[in-house]
Amino acid sequence: MTPGTCLCRLTLALAPVAVAALSCFLEDARAAEIRVDASERSGTVRPLHGVNNGPLNCGETVDLSAGYRELGIPLVRLHDSEWPDPDVVDMHAVFPDPRADPERPEAYRFPRTDTYVQAIVDTGAGIVYRLGESIEHSRRKYHVAPPADPDRWAAACIGIIRHYNEGWADGFRHRIRYWEIWNEPENRPAMWTGSDDDYYRLYTTAAKAIKARFPDLRVGGPSIGAQGEVVDERLRPTPFLEGFLKQCKDTGAPLDFFSWHTYTDDPWAYVRKARAIRQWLDASGFPRAETHLNEWNYLPDNDWAPMLARGQGTARERWYERMGGAEGAAFVACVLALLQDCPVDAANLYSGDSSPFGLFTRQGAPKKTFYAVKAFRMLLETPERVAAQGGEAGRLAVCAGANKERSALTVLVSNLRSAEERFDLVVARLPWEGPTAWQTLRLDAARNLEPADAGRAAGAEVRIPLALEAPAVAVVRLERAKPDTAPQP
Repeated sequence: MTPGTCLCRLTLALAPVAVAALSCFLEDARAAEIRVDASERSGTVRPLHGVNNGPLNCGETVDLSAGYRELGIPLVRLHDSEWPDPDVVDMHAVFPDPRADPERPEAYRFPRTDTYVQAIVDTGAGIVYRLGESIEHSRRKYHVAPPADPDRWAAACIGIIRHYNEGWADGFRHRIRYWEIWNEPENRPAMWTGSDDDYYRLYTTAAKAIKARFPDLRVGGPSIGAQGEVVDERLRPTPFLEGFLKQCKDTGAPLDFFSWHTYTDDPWAYVRKARAIRQWLDASGFPRAETHLNEWNYLPDNDWAPMLARGQGTARERWYERMGGAEGAAFVACVLALLQDCPVDAANLYSGDSSPFGLFTRQGAPKKTFYAVKAFRMLLETPERVAAQGGEAGRLAVCAGANKERSALTVLVSNLRSAEERFDLVVARLPWEGPTAWQTLRLDAARNLEPADAGRAAGAEVRIPLALEAPAVAVVRLERAKPDTAPQP
């Protein structure tokens, strides 16, 4: 037997093993699949990308209005405006002497807030006006004590509403619909130095007075950060929250919207909480109350310590970089996609401005999170949702939509922490005949939603490769191809 014959026989003997090994390798290398069925409609993409606070920052030296318009911000909630030295919106800034007569225009200081609010209105956004005070992390508390005279405080709230909605005191007709009473009264002492009953009394007094004077407005609260636990898909509310709903029911105080907050590193937490809160409100006799998730953001490692005094310096700087960087961007895009199937009526990221939590740096430059909201804004341009599969709870989110003419599709994919790095996006049953032009834009540590890939394909089904190592976001745009033209950026 020659050496060549031996080698040949050895190769044949090992062939089944090699084929099996190769098969396993190919199976491991196969990209995960994301499927979109363009023929199966599933509602409408909802504009839930509201934010907290307006575009005028740093004493009007930073104007983010162009960015707000670019994102099409639908709703701005006013809380911690111009923090840490708020001189607008807050009751002490607008109605500085709590002993003054609320019927007299000279008791108010409107001009700074007028300018702040007008800038929001000029972007086309609606407003949730939080009546109360901003958070105080300082050792000494200056403004977060319960008002000494709830009736006078409620009357001052009515004066503010008259000014911005009825033109009173050289005012405006902005038609601000949502009015929220205080912020996180359970967050003590940073937001409230009184008792539960003190807040219940203030809410009941103000909500009834506002609703009696302005029956068409929406009044709500308590903008609560600590709702309780979700166990077996049901909310176990805190004693404060149980007492709040009981107070509203017993006194007939209006609750047109229930507002709540959550900061976390788990996007799926919003799904669980939104469903549990809705079920709890319905079961408690408030089926018509809207639910507003009006503070939310990425909380790296679910840890607040870096923001506190003991975490200042490099640790805090890195914490904020993660919040506003690629991690935070993938988280924001993931949540905006997941909220589409949640029972929430409004949502406000904290925040849109140039604060450390904001979409912009202190100098007004967009952060990665700005581009995440921009990616969602692109999805809104094709608002008729279609079926999308392939997401992983808390790790990977997918949402897709078509335009009304059924001539374009957009797919948003956010990979927060999936172990997969390669995906095949399969778009089936395209609503047009002929070739399809597609383009992928990517947001990651190196890119700011810039073109990454493009191509053309024929047939009713298109398969598009996606390289998307976490954390990253992709926007894939498809349209009926024009003859002899390449996809446009």
